[in-house]
Amino acid sequence: MQLSRNLDENIKEINKILPIKKSFDIIGRGVTFGETKGYITFVDGFAKDDIMLWLLDQLQDLTDAEASIDGLQRFIDKHIGYIEVETFQDFDTLQLSVLSGAVALVLDGQKDGIIIDARTYPARGPEEPDLEKVTRGSRDGLVETVVFNTALIRRRVRDARLIFEMKTVGKRSKTDVSIGYIADMVDDDLLTTLHEKIDRIQVDALLMAEKSLEELIIKKKWFNPMPQVRFTERPDVVAAHLLEGHIAIIVDTSPSVMLLPTTFFHFTQHSEDYYQNPLVGTYTRWIRFLSIIIATVLSPLWLMFAENPSYLPDSLAFIGPKEVGNIPIFIQFIILELGLDMLRMASIHTPNTLSTSLGIIGGLILSQFAVDVGWFIPETILYMAITGICTFATPSIEFAMAIRLFRLFLLLLTGIFGLYGFLAGLIIILLIIVTTKTFSGIHYTWPLFPLNAKALSHVMLRKPIIEIKRNSKKFHDVDKLTKK
Repeated sequence: MQLSRNLDENIKEINKILPIKKSFDIIGRGVTFGETKGYITFVDGFAKDDIMLWLLDQLQDLTDAEASIDGLQRFIDKHIGYIEVETFQDFDTLQLSVLSGAVALVLDGQKDGIIIDARTYPARGPEEPDLEKVTRGSRDGLVETVVFNTALIRRRVRDARLIFEMKTVGKRSKTDVSIGYIADMVDDDLLTTLHEKIDRIQVDALLMAEKSLEELIIKKKWFNPMPQVRFTERPDVVAAHLLEGHIAIIVDTSPSVMLLPTTFFHFTQHSEDYYQNPLVGTYTRWIRFLSIIIATVLSPLWLMFAENPSYLPDSLAFIGPKEVGNIPIFIQFIILELGLDMLRMASIHTPNTLSTSLGIIGGLILSQFAVDVGWFIPETILYMAITGICTFATPSIEFAMAIRLFRLFLLLLTGIFGLYGFLAGLIIILLIIVTTKTFSGIHYTWPLFPLNAKALSHVMLRKPIIEIKRNSKKFHDVDKLTKK
C-alpha cells in the first residue's frame, strides 16, 4: 500500500501495521517542524538516542520558511545532516525498515517518507573463537552483527571487486543474509544458482541462523553425515576463502560464516598451518590426517583383533586384551562411545568454573572405578581415549561429529559380523565419501579423485606463500574433470 499525502491517514495505517500502543518498545510520536507536521516511529533500543536527539533538535529549530517543503529530496539535502538517509513510498518498506532498526519519518503533504538508518545493534567484542584458536595470528573473531562482520572481512581484503549482497529470508523473522564474493574470481553459475535457491526459500524464520539456511539450500541424504559447507568464526579464514573464489554467506545474529563450495580436504586444514613455518605446518597437517584415520578405525580395528586373535601375527600378539572382563568387549566400546558423548554434552552445559572438575571426574575417577569393579578392561578405555583425542584434533566440529558416527557404525558392524562387517563398513563409508557432491557439483574427494596432482600437492604440503600461485580463474575452472 502506498503512502498518502494526508498525515492522519498515514498515522492510522502505521498503527495498523505496527503495534505502537500495545508493544512498549515500538515508539510513535508526532513532531512539528515550523508549520510542517510529521510522525516519527522507531524501535526503542535500536535507534541511536544521541543521533536522534541531535536531528530532532536541528529540525525543530527550523523557521516556518525553512521548514516549508518544496521538494523532499532538497529538504533532506539541506536540513537532515545524516549520512544514511533514503526515501520510501509504501508501508511494507516502512514496516521492514522500522523492525530492522531504522527510523521512519512521514510528513504531511508528502507522498514519500524518509528512512533514517540511525540504528545500532547490541554486540559483543570481536573475541577469538573458542573452536578455532591459534598459537599465533589474529585474535579477533566474527560477531553476531552483519555490518561488523563485513567490516572485519573488508579490512583484510581491500578490493573494490569484493561485493556483499544483501537478501532477506523468513516471512516473519526477515533475517538479513549477506552473500560475499570477489566479482572476478567467483563462479558466476554457482552464484546464480545460490541466488535462485535463497529466493525460493519459503519459511517463517531462520531459527538456527546459518545452519537453517544450509539445510534449506543443500539437499542431501539423511544418512550422510559429511558436512558439505564449512563454518568459521575467523575473519582471516573467510578472507582466504574469498581470495580462492569461494562464496561467503553471513547470516545476521550468528558469528559463523558459511563457506562454499568445500571439499573433504577443506576440513583438514587450519589457520595454524599458515601461522607456522612451512615445514612445521606440513608436519601438523600430516598429524591431523593421521588423527582422522585413527579416530575412524582404531577402536573397530582393535575390536576385530581382540575377538579374533588368530588374525594377529605373533609379533603383535601383545596388543590383545589380557583379560575379557564381565562385559563383552563390543558392549564396552558401545558404552564408552555413548559415555564420551554424554561427557561432551555435560561439559557444554557445565559452568566454566566447574568444567575442569567435570573432566577430572569423568576422565579419571569414573574410568578407574569402572575398571576396578569389572565393568571395563584397561585396553578399551585406552583405545577409546586415543580415538577421543584424535577426534578433537579435527579442526571442524561438524567433520569430527561425522567421524564419530562413522566410527560407531564401524563398531556395530565389526561387533556383529567380525572381519566381514569391518570390511563392509569401510567400503560403505568410502562409498558415501566418494559419491558425495559439494554444493557446486564438484566431487567431495577432489583433488584426490579425480586426481589433480598439482592441487593435491598444495593440500598435502604446506608450501611457502611465494610458491602458491594465486590466479583469478574461477573455482570450477581449475579442473573441468571435477564436474560431471
